[in-house]
Amino acid sequence: MLEELHVRDFALIEEVWVELGPGLTVLTGETGAGKTVLVGALKLLLGERADASAVRSGAAEALVEGRFRVDGAERTVRRRVAAEGRSRCYLDSEMATVADLAGALGPHVDLHGQHEHQALLSPVRHAEYLDRFAGPDALAAKAGYSEAFAAAAETQARFDDLREALGDRDRQLDQLRFQVAEVDAVAPLSGEDAQLEALLPRLRHGEKLASAASAAWHALRDDDGATDRAGEALVALRGVEGVDPQVDAIAADVGAALMSLDEAGASLREYGDAVEYDPEALNATEARLAALTMLKKKYGPTLVDVLEAVRDAEVRIETLTAGEEGLAAAETAVAAARARLIAAAAELTRARSDATARFTAGLDKAAGDLALTGATFEVAVEELPEDRWTARGPHSVEFMFSPAAGELARPLAKIASGGEVSRVMLAVKGVLGEADDVEVLVFDEVDSGIGGRTALAVGHRLAQLAQRHQVLVVTHLAQVAAFADAHLTVGKHIADGRTTTTVRPVAGEERVAEVARMLSGSDTEAGLAHARELIAEADVVPATPR
Repeated sequence: MLEELHVRDFALIEEVWVELGPGLTVLTGETGAGKTVLVGALKLLLGERADASAVRSGAAEALVEGRFRVDGAERTVRRRVAAEGRSRCYLDSEMATVADLAGALGPHVDLHGQHEHQALLSPVRHAEYLDRFAGPDALAAKAGYSEAFAAAAETQARFDDLREALGDRDRQLDQLRFQVAEVDAVAPLSGEDAQLEALLPRLRHGEKLASAASAAWHALRDDDGATDRAGEALVALRGVEGVDPQVDAIAADVGAALMSLDEAGASLREYGDAVEYDPEALNATEARLAALTMLKKKYGPTLVDVLEAVRDAEVRIETLTAGEEGLAAAETAVAAARARLIAAAAELTRARSDATARFTAGLDKAAGDLALTGATFEVAVEELPEDRWTARGPHSVEFMFSPAAGELARPLAKIASGGEVSRVMLAVKGVLGEADDVEVLVFDEVDSGIGGRTALAVGHRLAQLAQRHQVLVVTHLAQVAAFADAHLTVGKHIADGRTTTTVRPVAGEERVAEVARMLSGSDTEAGLAHARELIAEADVVPATPR
């Protein structure tokens, strides 16, 4: 539901805040007052292309904000359109694209006006609407068909994969066995390559490393070496221990250095004894690394990947070895899945066929009520070849409309007249009832070219829809406005030489006066009495569409 709309510097609007509730809300006003401006603002929130010409003259940008409640959660959306043409979108305070807005809110709002037609004009949705209109049996049949379709597709895919593999089985088995044997011959261990790469420098430079360690050891530990000289320094300093704290601190540093030199000497002796130049060990390590590198290039890039590739190859060998028996079992499974799918398709076809006549009869009746004299509806069901079946069904479903007797029925999307589109949508939505789950319906020009009893029928239909949806209607007919749960008037205000569109709610006697103006253009006593009578007659709406 759209709960709040804020518009600033858009077209003739300087700033407008509108709070909206459930039920039927009408927008009325003199011709040219800007009734459709609010609809245009709403379109921006639903992802429609922004036009810089809509920015109010002299303003830097236009701002449109909306607060929606979708599936129990609040969603906020904001659209800024700069005078130079740049547009920015925000969804729940996060930057977004127009596609994000359309995806998040588009499915929850249907706009019907001069050239807008949304979900109901998309043939992709027609089968879904027909199933929901048909009721539980059709929905159960559709669910069974969808499940059978998915199972058949999965079973066929497994069979095709196995058959393709078996068609080249011998070559694949040879290739897979060679792969396993090649890796097994090397028998790599996870992380082994890193260990060998760390060891290799010592093996390559063992002689130089041993020589350097020996020379360093002798420099530290030979007579008159660094250790002896450091010891002498420490003895000299300890001879004056306690005389000067500064000298005592230096003596402590020298003592620590002497300990470090002793430890370094021991480490050098141990390292020198361990390291050696071993050409055989070097050759063996380099050869091992080369073998591991070759495996990583073929099956890597890491040894973990190599080991995983071997496990996959072993599983594939087992599958291919089971070959013909597995293929026969898969073929049997395909036949069984196809039989279930065909049975489910027949059940879905029966359920849809049973509902088609009731659906079109209801639409024809609704069309007559809405001054679409002679108009008829059809549900075009095209049986599809089995290879063109989809998850939606074994046939295509499309709603068709003939505007007059003798006229060829055409798809809803090809209806030209804006007012005709709106009334067709009104008829369809009324018949669909609970099957239509779009929360917000916006009608602009729904009453184009009608009046009198037909206008009352349109108002009735809108009020009935408003029992299940939030309905917003731009209208110039008092017979429609009389059914409103909330009434907004749109007017023009001129100040300082500038025209501004205003929007304000009216109720009570103000609403009576507005309905009287719509009836006769004035608020005479006779007009006011007529308006009160009209509102009173519209006060009671049947619980279900007529």
